[in-house]
Amino acid sequence: MPRNSITLTEHILKEEQKFPKASGNLTLLLTQIAEAGKIIASHVQNSGLIDIEGKTGKKNVYEEEVKKLDEFANDTMVRVLTESKQVFALASEEIEKPFFTEITKADYVVFFDPLDGSNNVDNNNPLGTIFSIYRKGDSLLQKGKEQVAAGYIFYGSSVMFVYSCGSGVNGFTLDPSVGSFLLSHKNITIPEQGSIYGVNEGNFNLFEKPTQEFILSLKKSKPYRLRWGACMVADVHRFLMNGGVFMYPKDKSAPNGKLRLMFEVNPMAYIITKAGGMALTTTENPLEINPSELHQRTPVLLGSPHEVKNFLKFHKK
Repeated sequence: MPRNSITLTEHILKEEQKFPKASGNLTLLLTQIAEAGKIIASHVQNSGLIDIEGKTGKKNVYEEEVKKLDEFANDTMVRVLTESKQVFALASEEIEKPFFTEITKADYVVFFDPLDGSNNVDNNNPLGTIFSIYRKGDSLLQKGKEQVAAGYIFYGSSVMFVYSCGSGVNGFTLDPSVGSFLLSHKNITIPEQGSIYGVNEGNFNLFEKPTQEFILSLKKSKPYRLRWGACMVADVHRFLMNGGVFMYPKDKSAPNGKLRLMFEVNPMAYIITKAGGMALTTTENPLEINPSELHQRTPVLLGSPHEVKNFLKFHKK
């Protein structure tokens, strides 16, 4: 990576200058999220050495086992974002109710999944953090299209911070030698068509027939390759860079879908669409959904326009 690459902070400040009325508060908030990501990344990379692997013995609101690193990541995000003084309320996938800070004049509400793919913790597979930022409104629950910024931090072979404030998507890679995120992927655009797909195909027999037919169509003529990492951040990042389609459709065991609208689907749909891709629940844009509850679930399919449009054709037959 070039040593003269622009830093994340410099990039955000330059973006801010495009808006004469910008206060700098969003810039500070984004940089604090990046700082939280650095702290989480350091513990991810040393999890086997500092006794932070394994389960806490607790269950979250979804009745899922909470890992020690889940709890650490969640506590880190809450602490760092509260200390930024820019957040009116925080909502996490790991806690049942929103957390309201004492900064009543703050402008923003942040939703986050502190450790996406946490089942990968104990086997050294990819992990991530997902975040979604809204302006404070009459309700904490707003449509995804109202997001002012969204992104993710990817803890893989390198640590990446990918975000959008509405005008393009940019990726930054953490340079450990200087402790800064440096611009490594400028103006990311998802390819119009890909050659890979991602889905938990072990559930194939539980999927709706149109979804099954779509998957089978991907295997005919010029077969697509299956890629699945059990971490939404890692999987979506792959499709963002290479094209193709990521799917977590509804099935007989999860008729309302499994992924969380506010914490996972909305921010990832925002990123993909700002990069020129498309997103669907089954037949509608998730960013248009008026959420009814904090931990609402939904099916999701997102990726290259060619594949998403083709999926929609099967479901409109």
